[in-house]
Amino acid sequence: MNAHASTARAEPSRPIHVGDHLREWRQRRHLSQLDLAIEADISARHLSFVETGRAAPSREMVLKLAERLEVPLRERNVLLVAAGFAPAFPQRSLDDPALKSARQAIDLVLKAHEPNPALAYDRHWNLVTANRMVAPLLEGIPQRLLGQPFNILKLAFHPEGLAARTVNLAEWTGHLLERLHRQCEATADPELLKLYQDLKSYPIPARSGPLPPDNVAIPLKLRHDGGVLSFFSTTMVFGTPVDITLSELALETFFPADDVTAERLKQMADAMK
Repeated sequence: MNAHASTARAEPSRPIHVGDHLREWRQRRHLSQLDLAIEADISARHLSFVETGRAAPSREMVLKLAERLEVPLRERNVLLVAAGFAPAFPQRSLDDPALKSARQAIDLVLKAHEPNPALAYDRHWNLVTANRMVAPLLEGIPQRLLGQPFNILKLAFHPEGLAARTVNLAEWTGHLLERLHRQCEATADPELLKLYQDLKSYPIPARSGPLPPDNVAIPLKLRHDGGVLSFFSTTMVFGTPVDITLSELALETFFPADDVTAERLKQMADAMK
C-alpha cells in the first residue's frame, strides 16, 4: 500500500476555524477588512489576525462582529461554537411555554387581519399557521399538495397548485424568485439554495419585460369563484428576537388591491360565520 495514500486517508478533516466563517460572511456582505473593522471599532490588523487564526476572539467580539455582519442567529451559534464558546441563542418550538406570548401575538395579528388573508411561515417558507381566510383560496387544490407543513412557494409554482389560477403568473413568480434569491444571498442557507433551483425547474413562463418605473407593488391576481381577486402583500418579522425560531419567522399579510376584492372577501368572511 502506498504510504502517502494511507496517511492522507487517515488524516482527519480540519475543523473550520471561526476566522474562516467570519471571512466568508464578510465577503458575502461585500465588505473589506477595513470596512468591517471601522464598523466594529477594532483595528484592521486585529481583524486580520482573527480571520487567519493568529488571534482568538472573545465571545463578545464574535457576537459584535456577527451583529455588524447581520449574521442570522442560527449562524451566530455556529460562529460561537467554532470559537470554542457555547451557543447563545436557543431554538424552541412555537408551542414551547417560553414562547407563549409570541405565539399569542402571532395569532392576534392573523386574526385581526381578517377578512383579509394572512399567514406565517418559517425560514424555508413552510407554512406555520394561517388565519381562516387562507383556506377558501386553496379550495380545489389536491390534498397531497397541502400536507403539513407544506411549502408555500412550491404551492405557488406547482401547476396543480396556485400556478393554475394565478392570472399574472410570470410576474408574480418572478417576484417570488427575486425575494428568494435575496434571501439565499443573505443567509447562504443550503436548503434555500436547493429550493431556489427546484422552483426554477417548474414550467413557469418568463416575464415579458421589466416592471414599469411607477409600479410600487406587484399584485397577486387569483381566479376565484368565477372572478379575479387582486392582492398586494406586506411581510412582517419580529424586530429584536433572541430566539432562533422567532428570528426566522415571517408573517405575510395580504390586502385587497381593489374594491371588488375587498367586497368579495367580506362576503366570504360572512359566509364562514
